Amino acid sequence: MEEKRVIVAMSGGVDSSVAAALLHEEGYEVIGITMKTWGFMEVGGAPKHESGCCSLDAIFDAKNVASSFGIPHYTVDFTKPFEEAVITNFVDEYLSGRTPNPCVVCNRKIKWEELLIKADSLDAKYVSTGHYANIEYKEETNRYCLKTSADDHKDQTYALWGLTQESLSRTLFPLAKYTKQEIRNLAKKFNLKTASKPDSQEICFVADNNYERFLRERIPDVIEGIKEGDFIYKGEVVGKHKGIPFYTVGQRKGLGIALGKPIYVKNINTTNNIIELGDKLDLLEKDLTAEDVNFVSVEKLEVGSKVLAKIRYSDQGSLAEVVEADEKSFSIHFYKEKSAITPGQSVVLYDASGYLLAGGIISK
Repeated sequence: MEEKRVIVAMSGGVDSSVAAALLHEEGYEVIGITMKTWGFMEVGGAPKHESGCCSLDAIFDAKNVASSFGIPHYTVDFTKPFEEAVITNFVDEYLSGRTPNPCVVCNRKIKWEELLIKADSLDAKYVSTGHYANIEYKEETNRYCLKTSADDHKDQTYALWGLTQESLSRTLFPLAKYTKQEIRNLAKKFNLKTASKPDSQEICFVADNNYERFLRERIPDVIEGIKEGDFIYKGEVVGKHKGIPFYTVGQRKGLGIALGKPIYVKNINTTNNIIELGDKLDLLEKDLTAEDVNFVSVEKLEVGSKVLAKIRYSDQGSLAEVVEADEKSFSIHFYKEKSAITPGQSVVLYDASGYLLAGGIISK
């Protein structure tokens, strides 16, 4: 295995473009890979002109950057594993009344596990992406640790909690010490075509951000069999919902309920096909339990330990205490109430120094 050979996942965006450029400057033998994971014809909701990752524009942008540095570039078809690992999970979670985070699944199963298989076939020791995150190896614990990046606003460790020790040991994050603006400036310095390219915001395979449309087109026979149910507010039936998969905890828009004030989805009861509504204050909770846990910077969590917990990507994090923990799950208690703790989403725990301790999927 070549110690200085690295596979860079090039999405066609500015971050992965600069990551490839920086590694090339450092003397690595860089091989650019653009992962084709889905197509607009298969997932629907396509705009008139394809853009974003997996589009022809993205592939050509990545190829252009690679060519400017004399880096070999390949487009690899990962549609089958992406369908099996990411899209199937996405659909199943919504059908179960949970709100999935497909980026977390994609990072672990596709951008690392599948990419490392490709790296092995090319005799490359490392893989790299344009994520804003930092990896450190601690000899005293013999663990590879994830730590927040230099840019607090752009830090992406939240979506990387599922990475294994094996994956981290073979990963390079060249953007760890930079801010987003510094990366833009470097892109201009390198004269990259992607220097001013805007960041993608939506879930990649739901380009129109319309999850209901996606589900109806993806599994029409299943959706056809989904029954309406009751909206319950303060113990009273106030209307009918379209079906469990079309709602998420914290949702306010698109409910079709007029009560003269803002109303939110408080709880989704799949057993009784009921969606409980509430006022904004009704969304506040202090406790959660997470399952499918992965330990990153530590081997286990200590009951009673204080952590900073994030329950969504944009969350700044809140102080909490670990009240239960084993190798598969943990429960935490927040010192201050959190709004719209959502089953299916990720909760990620950090220590005071920014090390990512563990993460899991919120179950209740």
